[in-house]
Parts: sequence; structure tokens; C-alpha cells
Amino acid sequence: MSIFTPTNQIRLTNVAVVRMKKGGKLAFKLQNTRVFTRVKLLACKDVEEVLQTHSVFVNVSKGQTAKKDDLVKAFGTDDQTEICKLILAKGELQVSDRERQSQLESMFRDIASIVAEKCVNPNTKRPYTVGLIERAMKDIHYSVKPNRSTKQQALEVIRQLKETMEIQRAHMRLRLVVPAKEAKRLKEKLKPLLQVVESEEFDEELEMVCLVDPGCYREIDELINCETKGRGTLEVLSLKDVEEGDETL
Repeated sequence: MSIFTPTNQIRLTNVAVVRMKKGGKLAFKLQNTRVFTRVKLLACKDVEEVLQTHSVFVNVSKGQTAKKDDLVKAFGTDDQTEICKLILAKGELQVSDRERQSQLESMFRDIASIVAEKCVNPNTKRPYTVGLIERAMKDIHYSVKPNRSTKQQALEVIRQLKETMEIQRAHMRLRLVVPAKEAKRLKEKLKPLLQVVESEEFDEELEMVCLVDPGCYREIDELINCETKGRGTLEVLSLKDVEEGDETL
């Protein structure tokens, strides 16, 4: 894409625009040829990394730059570098339809990757491939939400996929050790949170190895700390209880 006018010959190529409404006028700032998300823009410490030009525009397509008086009236200064920083921080990033579609496709793949990483077939304990999760997401017509994190959306996808396929979060394997004095009472409270108790030994203290849903980890940890006043321990033996090999359908 090229944007220029014959009069001032300000030519801009492959740009993305950050727009900000100020003082009744539309103020624009142009960035360079790389595509940036809002997070990446704000993370750049050197403004030169993202600016193709320090000019502020009132009309980008016509290459019409803002007048000094308009800048002072709108921003209180005519320092265009400082104005660009302000627009970067508070403006609205404009992206082309192609860039927007590319971002959505990238997020779709990232969501599928997170789901595949966190989940298994509960019957075989084997993980699903990313490609299979992507196809399943398309089958339920999942629509990516650009303003939500991929992790949040992955959890939403897992809930929706449970209605159409055998899938669940891979269990965590934990070792719990609690003093004998609190063992009986604590065991009853822990029972609803434990999926599978693989081993249990009771002597001077209770030691259990069990499988739990990852979403219950924090509640179990808090329960043990509270009930034993810090004398109990919780150890993660494995983050995912899975069988080797991908699940195929």
C-alpha cells in the first residue's frame, strides 16, 4: 500500500495507522512495515522501532499533515515525537482486513495449541493433535474474540468441545502429606476435589498420591495450608497424566 500526494510527496508504504480523536480533529500517527499488536506497541521502549515517520496527519490517505497551530491547540505542544508517543499509548490501532484476518487465524491456531496441550481423551488419556482440535473448533463454528486472551478462550473452547467429543483437562498428579492429627478431617474435605487416589499410606502422617483436575489445585493447596497451619505439604509430581502418543479419530 502506498499513500502520498503530489504536493508534499510524503510517501508511506505498508503502514498501519494509529488513530486518535483530539480537539475535534482526527490525529494520526504512522508506524513502520511490521505489524504490531497493541501489547507489542506499548512494549517498545524506542519509538524509532515503530515509527516510519514522526509526522502527525489529519488525513492519511491524502498525506495531509497537521498544522503546527492545530497540534498546539489539540495536544498543548508541537513536538511531533511526543505527540506520536501519546497517540501510540492511547490511540486506536487501525489494521487492514488482511492483517485482521491474519491475526484472527493466528489466534485460532494458538487457542487450538493450548487446548491440545492441556487436554486428553479421558478414555485413553492420550492427547489430541492440534490439527484435530482445529477441525473440532471449526465444526462447532467457534469464533475468535480478538479482545480476549487466547488462554481464556482456550478454557471456553474446552467447555464447548465437551458437548461434541470426549475431552477433558489432563489431570495433575500430586503428593499430599498432612499430620495425623488433621488427617481424618482434612481427608473428608479433600475427597470431592480428588479424581483418583493412586496410593494412600497412614503412619505418623497421611501421605496420598492422587490425580486432580488442574482447576482444583489452588483450592487444595489453600485447604491444606489452612487446615494444617502450614505443617502439611503439597507436591506436584507431574503437570499432566497422559499416555504417550497422539489421539487419532
